[in-house]
Amino acid sequence: MTTATTAAPTTANTAPPPSMRLRELVFGAACAAALRAAARLRVPDALGDEPAYVEDLATVVGIEPRPLRRLLRALSCYGVFAEQKDGSFAHTDMSRLLREDDPNSLRFISLWCTEPWTWAAWPKLDEAVRSNHNVVEELYGKEFFDYLHEDAPESADVFNRAMTTSSEQSARDVAQLLDLSGSSSVADIGGGQGHVVASLLEKYPSMRGTLLDLPRVVEHADPRLRAGGALADRAEVVPGDCRAAIPVRADVYIIKNILEWDDDSTARTLRNVIDAGGPGARVVVIENLVDDTPSMRFSTAMDLLLLLNVGGAKHTTKSMVERLTAAGLFINSVRPVNPYLHAFDCTVPV
Repeated sequence: MTTATTAAPTTANTAPPPSMRLRELVFGAACAAALRAAARLRVPDALGDEPAYVEDLATVVGIEPRPLRRLLRALSCYGVFAEQKDGSFAHTDMSRLLREDDPNSLRFISLWCTEPWTWAAWPKLDEAVRSNHNVVEELYGKEFFDYLHEDAPESADVFNRAMTTSSEQSARDVAQLLDLSGSSSVADIGGGQGHVVASLLEKYPSMRGTLLDLPRVVEHADPRLRAGGALADRAEVVPGDCRAAIPVRADVYIIKNILEWDDDSTARTLRNVIDAGGPGARVVVIENLVDDTPSMRFSTAMDLLLLLNVGGAKHTTKSMVERLTAAGLFINSVRPVNPYLHAFDCTVPV
């Protein structure tokens, strides 16, 4: 029997009436929890290329078959796994993404978006909307990332793995999009582990690159950039906070998915980049947008999550343009990087 390759819901193809659709939406937490359960139980990893019966899967992962069938049946309604006529279950394009070994794996992203703190924060969304302020400080008595690293190390590890996965995947798209052939140096500001700058250095063998991020982040920089790594002779890893200062001179500055804080932090970061680069420097800002994108449901959900945890926000094209121009940058172009990222290619005026 062949493996299903596309979503194959078991329900009728007719769209449900609004009353039923709303009922489905308010049970959205059940879908998120089911995805988390499947990922944590490693059911997607246990299911191979051929369909398998629940009893066999349950034996592999060491759980009871009857509740596993209920879990798989629920996920099949969303096109995550597909139930076959003989009662076995097969992978779909989506369920494969929950495998850790899939090249486009979203396993850790799925776990990160359903970590225990999220279940405490989401019910307080009305408070966050009312106050325009994060709720994590009220819940845990400290800023989000302080809480994460000091009180929730397992969640911090999931976050780091999720960011690594996401960065590795999007870095390839960024490197493919950007033409830096006229530049000799690039700086990845707030660049996490440095996957973007590493990809650009691989693309341009004569280019030098710098990664700047917080000390606890760059401690885990991409091995290619660290001493003994394949790119180490052309790379520098600098610990620092881009909101305080950017002691890095480069022809091109990449700022990817970090301008989501409060307006003051965003303005300070942009001003620091401009001061560091000086007139003529190229600044490429890469962000998720909550408009002009095929990933609106994902982007708007992340926008609300940012409100809950750090009081930040995803941008619209208009709000991003306003912040970049207010900082003093000239915007040369706005282009999609992939279905969920856009690149604002800017210059510091001479």
